Amino acid sequence: MLVVLLAGVAILYAVQSPAANTESVTAAAPAVAPAPAGAVPDGFTELWRAPSPATPAPIAAGDGVVVAGGSTVSGRDARTGQERWSYTRDLPLCTVASAFGRVLADYRNDEYCSELTALNPSTGARGPARTLDVRPGTRLIGDGPLLATGPDYLETMRSDLVRTTEYGNVRALEEPGDQPRTGCTYSSFAAGGGRVAVAEDCPSDASQRLTVLRPDSAKGDQPAADSSAELGVRGAQVVAVVADRVAVLLPGEPRLLLLDRSGSRIGEFPLAVGSPVFTPTDGVARVTRDDGDLYWWTGAATVALDRTTLEPLWTLRGTLGPGVPYGDRLLVPVPGGLADVDPATGASRATVPVDRAGWTGAVQVSAQGSVLVELRGQDVVALGPR
Repeated sequence: MLVVLLAGVAILYAVQSPAANTESVTAAAPAVAPAPAGAVPDGFTELWRAPSPATPAPIAAGDGVVVAGGSTVSGRDARTGQERWSYTRDLPLCTVASAFGRVLADYRNDEYCSELTALNPSTGARGPARTLDVRPGTRLIGDGPLLATGPDYLETMRSDLVRTTEYGNVRALEEPGDQPRTGCTYSSFAAGGGRVAVAEDCPSDASQRLTVLRPDSAKGDQPAADSSAELGVRGAQVVAVVADRVAVLLPGEPRLLLLDRSGSRIGEFPLAVGSPVFTPTDGVARVTRDDGDLYWWTGAATVALDRTTLEPLWTLRGTLGPGVPYGDRLLVPVPGGLADVDPATGASRATVPVDRAGWTGAVQVSAQGSVLVELRGQDVVALGPR
C-alpha cells in the first residue's frame, strides 16, 4: 500500500512540476564574452536580430543575450546570435526578466501567470521555481525586492523566490483584516532600495493614493508599509523608488513630486520634457540605472535622476529611450542613432549613427560588453562597434 501511495505521489509530481512537459537544452560550452566597452566608436552595425515578444526590456545576462517568445526562452551568443541554450514548456510565456543574476521565466497556466522558473543565464540550467498568483500583463521588476505586478494584486519575492509580501486582492486570504484596503486598483509601480511603490485608486479615497511597502514583514500576507497617503490628484505615475525617496510624475504640466520615507512631500520639480508624456500600459516607467544615477524616459526626453535624492540632474530632449552606460559615457537612443552623452552633465558630444531600417518608435537598450542590445517593438537587435 505504501509503495502504491509513493508511486502515486511521484506521478502527481511529474505531472505538476515545472520539469514536466519541459524541454531544457543547456549550453555545451562556456560563452565567449564580447570585449568590454571602451571608447565610443564612430558607429554601430547590426550583428543579428531575433523576435522577442516576451521580454518587455532587453536582457543582457551572463555573457550573452536572452530572447523569449511563445513558450521558449533562449540564450544567444552576444556577437553571433547563435543559440547556446533553450528552455521550453508546454505553456505560453507571460513575461521574462532578469534579476538576482538569473533569468526569470513566468508561464501562464489557465487564467494565471503562475509558473515561475529561474534559469542560469550562462547555461540555461534550472534553478528555483515557485507559484505566483498574478495575471496576464504582469511585469517582473526590481532586484531586491523582486516585484510581480498586477491590476489589483501584487507580490514580492527575495532572491530564492520565496514570497515576502502579498498585497491587494489576495486569493487565499487567511484573515479579513490582513489587507489594509479592499477594492483598489493599481496603475503604476516601482521597486528599489528594499521597497515597493504603487499608485492606487481606491473606492473610499477622494484622490489617487501612493503606498510604499516594505517587504520584510514576518507575515507576507500582512504587508508592512513605510507610508500610504492620498496624492490629491488622479493620473499620477510612479517613476522610481530608492531607500529614502519616491519620485512621482504628476498629471498636467509635467512636474516631478518627491516624497521622503515617511511619505512627506519634499518638493516639486518642473520638467521641460516636451510632449508627448509617455503613459506605460504596463504601469512601469522606462528607467535604467548604472552603478550611479537613474535615467528615465518620459516619452520625448531622457531625465537623469540622482541616485540618492531622485532630484532631476539634467534633461536631454528628443530621445527615444532612457539610455545605457558605455565605458565612461552614456549612449541614449535618438532618431538616426545614439547620442554620446556625458552622464554627469547631459551634454551630447555627437550622434553615433545606427541604421534602424525605418524604425522610428521607442528604443530600449542594454549592453553586453561592447555589444549593444536594442529592443525595438518586439524585436531584439544586437549592434557591434564598427
